[in-house]
Amino acid sequence: MHKMSRFSYLNLFIFSSIAFLFSFVVRLIWVYQFNDYEAFTFAGQFMINTNDGYYWAEGARDLLSSISQKYDLSPIDSAPAWLTYVAVKLLPFSFESIIFYMPAILGSLIVIPLILIAHNLKMIEVGFLAALLGSIAVSYYNRTMVGYYDTDMLTIVFPTFLVWSLILAFRTQEEKYLIITAIEIIAYRWWYPQSYSLEFAFFGLILLYMLIFQRKNIFYYQLLAIMLFAMMGLDALIRSGIVMGVYWLFKQEKFQKYTYGILAVAIALFFLSGGFEPIWVQLKGYVFKDAIEVADAELSLHFFSVMQTIREAGQIPFSVFAERISGHTVTFILSLVGYGLLLKRYPVMFLALPLLGLGFLALWGGLRFTIYAVPVCALGVAYLLFTCSEFIMTSFVNDRVGSIVKSSFVILASLGILYPNLLHVMNYRVPTVFNQTEVAQLDMLKSQVQREDYIVTWWDYGYPLRYYSDVKTLIDGGKHSGEVNFPVSFMLTNSMESAARLARLEVEYTEKAFSLEESNTKKSKKEKVKLVNNTAKMTLDYGFRDANDFLDALQTPLVLPEKTRDIYFYLPYRMIHIFPTVAQFSNIDVMSGKTAKEPFFFESSRFKDEGALLHFGNGIVFDKAKGTLKIGAQEVMVKQFIQTSYTPEMKFSKVHNTLHVNGVFSIIYMQAYNTFLIVDEAMLNSLYIQMFVLENYDERFFEPISLEAYAKVYKLKI
Repeated sequence: MHKMSRFSYLNLFIFSSIAFLFSFVVRLIWVYQFNDYEAFTFAGQFMINTNDGYYWAEGARDLLSSISQKYDLSPIDSAPAWLTYVAVKLLPFSFESIIFYMPAILGSLIVIPLILIAHNLKMIEVGFLAALLGSIAVSYYNRTMVGYYDTDMLTIVFPTFLVWSLILAFRTQEEKYLIITAIEIIAYRWWYPQSYSLEFAFFGLILLYMLIFQRKNIFYYQLLAIMLFAMMGLDALIRSGIVMGVYWLFKQEKFQKYTYGILAVAIALFFLSGGFEPIWVQLKGYVFKDAIEVADAELSLHFFSVMQTIREAGQIPFSVFAERISGHTVTFILSLVGYGLLLKRYPVMFLALPLLGLGFLALWGGLRFTIYAVPVCALGVAYLLFTCSEFIMTSFVNDRVGSIVKSSFVILASLGILYPNLLHVMNYRVPTVFNQTEVAQLDMLKSQVQREDYIVTWWDYGYPLRYYSDVKTLIDGGKHSGEVNFPVSFMLTNSMESAARLARLEVEYTEKAFSLEESNTKKSKKEKVKLVNNTAKMTLDYGFRDANDFLDALQTPLVLPEKTRDIYFYLPYRMIHIFPTVAQFSNIDVMSGKTAKEPFFFESSRFKDEGALLHFGNGIVFDKAKGTLKIGAQEVMVKQFIQTSYTPEMKFSKVHNTLHVNGVFSIIYMQAYNTFLIVDEAMLNSLYIQMFVLENYDERFFEPISLEAYAKVYKLKI
């Protein structure tokens, strides 16, 4: 028995090692493809390829330097930052190499719980194939590839381990799996604070099972109680201490009779500690999302919801949904059939339903959820494949022939389900967040700014700017609700004069809000000062009752608050592609919530010049002789044609031709980018078009700091 056990563990180690190496090596394909591409490197190191990664990198950087200041939002207390800090201290590799390769290492750990689950069910070969598929499945690969330095590195690994420990808890009912499950929940929450919804789904499923099948089995009451203690809304160390104490009580036979009371206490503490509140917030954000957010304040304002613009949070077609989970629609359907058969043979596999269910939420909640279904579907299709192989084996009278046919089927079928995913890996040549030139500019900027200074830009670039230039931003990948996006959108899409004054106001009010929030934490509930969003507070402070009147007044010489720090504007070329979305956030009547008339902005890099006519696509044609623009059936006069370019010495130049004084639109040809812009008067006069596209700036308010083709940086003078 001892020898069998050692042989079993050896098998487990071998299968896990091979699967892990396979997963990691596949992720090196990207490195091979771009090994000689210098644009993706900086200071001789590959850069990461996800914006959010720079958030965790900022926290790790600040931990390593021991430098952090108030209100800089650096995640120095986060799990990814601390894990990176430890890795840099212990390993002989550079910081940049560690954050680049860490996703491939940690993400590949998914193979271990998949093989452990199958090993426990006496079918390790199924676990091995599931590990191969699950580790490189489209959505899982996309979020754990080299450079994808984000919480997704372990976000699926932890709950898959949780499924494993719960399966063993059900099958063995040994007390040790109570503490293992609780520790996994605490570790999962430490790593990914948004894990509460999934944890609660596991809890609810086990509760339902107990009420139907195991009402008299005290073990399940203990399991539910210790899970609730681990899920409370308290600090991880406090929960760990409570869990250890409860586990000790459950191990003492004399305390068995108090199990129901302990469960009652766990339920009470769970709700009293706010354990359910974050779950409701998550549901509201992704399932019951509204287009307009109403900010409750003395002056109720309406803002555009960011959830309406994030592709990850939008509905997706079934084919995309299936391909992201299993690589191919057929494979996905077969995986569901396989999971059904697996569930029939091993009913305990119902514990994987929360992962599968959360994956299905992607159909209306957005593609980000598909990643959760990957491990379950991988196990499902692997089980179906081996079930079919066993059927093939029994169909042959000659065992040797049957064995050959079975082996051939397993190999070919395995390659068949792996191939679409491997093909995706080879074709998924995702770029780094910024290229080398852009980062060089930000690195240069770092030497000219102070850590307390602000850079105004769109939230997509917030984290990289904070990491490379070590400054503050108003919005970023985590702080981009409608009410904070509104003023930044307004600055970028309105006149330079209005933008300049609002920038100073927004920065100073943001800093005051930080101070007020901090002072509130030290006050009793009655003493707390109600926090009001900046736009509403500015409106009231300047004596207006209508926020629209306040916004109009920004074009007049308002008395501005005292300057406490410098402010810069970062205007990258890449913002052109999302500029209509940027404009959407301020294209709203904040008092009524009604959308204003959409400004006209059209970008075209796929145009066709036919001499007299210039075709931009989408039915938009420019008649050069008449100076008119045909948009569908409508023909309108063009006010001006502007061409911008760079000399060989990279000096900016522009040529301006007036076509019709009363024209409606302007056409801008950005020769260096081979791109045309067609804009109305409002877009033409916006800060972004004037200062980035045309390099026009109001010297009363701005001075240029760095005018590169990829991005332009200006300093606010007021």
